[in-house]
Amino acid sequence: MPTRWFRWLVSMMGIVLVAGLTAGPAQAQDPLDRFYGQRLDWQSCHDDALDAAGARCAGVLVPLDYAHPDGRTLTLAISRIAATDPARRRGVLLSNPGGPGGPGLRTMTSVQKVLSADVRAQYDLIGMDPRGIGRSNPVNCAIPLPTLLFSAGFDVFGLARDTGVAAALAASCLAGDIDKLRNITTRNTARDMDVIRGALGVDRISYYGASYGTYLGAVYTQMFPSGSDRIVLDGAIDPDRYWVGMYQDMGPINEYALDDWAAWAARHDDEYHFGTTAPQVRAFVEDTIRRAAKHPVISLGSAYLVDEHTVPMMLLALLSNPKMNANLAEVVRMVSDGADGKPLDVAKLKSKISGAVPLEASGMAAVMCDDRAAPRDPAWYYRNIEAARPTQPVFGAFANNITACAYWPTPLEPATRVRNATPALVLATVHDTRTAYQGGLALHRDLTASRLVTLADTRIHGAFRVGLSPCLNDAVNTYLATGALPDTDITCEPDPEYFPK
Repeated sequence: MPTRWFRWLVSMMGIVLVAGLTAGPAQAQDPLDRFYGQRLDWQSCHDDALDAAGARCAGVLVPLDYAHPDGRTLTLAISRIAATDPARRRGVLLSNPGGPGGPGLRTMTSVQKVLSADVRAQYDLIGMDPRGIGRSNPVNCAIPLPTLLFSAGFDVFGLARDTGVAAALAASCLAGDIDKLRNITTRNTARDMDVIRGALGVDRISYYGASYGTYLGAVYTQMFPSGSDRIVLDGAIDPDRYWVGMYQDMGPINEYALDDWAAWAARHDDEYHFGTTAPQVRAFVEDTIRRAAKHPVISLGSAYLVDEHTVPMMLLALLSNPKMNANLAEVVRMVSDGADGKPLDVAKLKSKISGAVPLEASGMAAVMCDDRAAPRDPAWYYRNIEAARPTQPVFGAFANNITACAYWPTPLEPATRVRNATPALVLATVHDTRTAYQGGLALHRDLTASRLVTLADTRIHGAFRVGLSPCLNDAVNTYLATGALPDTDITCEPDPEYFPK
């Protein structure tokens, strides 16, 4: 008995030894597998626009900090409008509307209107509220103002005022959930997009991004080239100038836009009475800002005055589409009358400028300031403002002004350098008021296999979604449907019927 037991023990030791010699090392499970492999629970979106479009919504679990995936998590809200022909479905078309700080859950309810039937047949359309925005665990800086962007006004005292405001806004943000706040970044949102890709069960994602969404999309192609399929970047940003340089570029292009609007207003002097020539209209606007500085118009709640610090922001927002020409004229008239002490319809003024300031100021601050450090010295801003004043009398003090990012901690990661050969379609408008045309040229160079579609002689921000150029929209729909880029870079003309007379 002992002998049999000994022989059995020796044989088992041999089996164990052989197994130990032949088996490879144990494979540790990737801590991100549980996020990539999660199953989504699609439910009603509880949103009129999404429900009307037939969308369903789900929550996607992601790590707060990808460096510590076993730690805290966030739940991202996404929406899905299913492909119209399941038999032809080839994948998903993810989207981002811009910002940074813009919620995107509803984005595809409008974008789908300019997608061809062929594209709609092939793609599930995916909207997303990025981390820290909208329904996706929003950050809350308790900012008592609807925006963190202001004009510095007319002198060093105006900049001093905005320096104090910027410091206070940063302190308010940083007093909250600091761990969550510091992880609201473009790089983390790109990582979230890849988790969404995995959770949707596809190998690659196609993408439509507008404005800031072009930067996010470009970062995704750099970080996840194997996950990138057909990428449309509308209103493109130069990744190397995001975000400080991007805002500086808004000064000259909005001075041009103001002159363009002034020419329209001069043609309608019988209605608005700003002047019969474009220079007269511009002079009226500049005088209105000076008078609003002396006599701030009203408070739109929480100490938000309509004055030299805020009027340029309103003008900039309303200059982004010629279809808002009449709205802008009404705002200029109301601000002018208010500065003269005349009674105002406060509700009407609010309705006219409701789209003029970002609704997600907290998210905007987090993304911008966590993505890239801003210069710290107020004197740097003052020098740039003064240098811009001669040629940018209305917008130079806005485009070069200090923000809360000057008082923000150093970003946790360096900004992404975009240089790759993704065959993307880059859309750029010659007179885009938010993302300068030069930014589209730069992104096209950075994405060496891309094609550029230029929308000529047009003052508009974002070309595809508004549907003002059949040529441009055909290029986008052909690319999404077939994967075929234009043979060469092309220039498209806008439909003249789109614009107000």
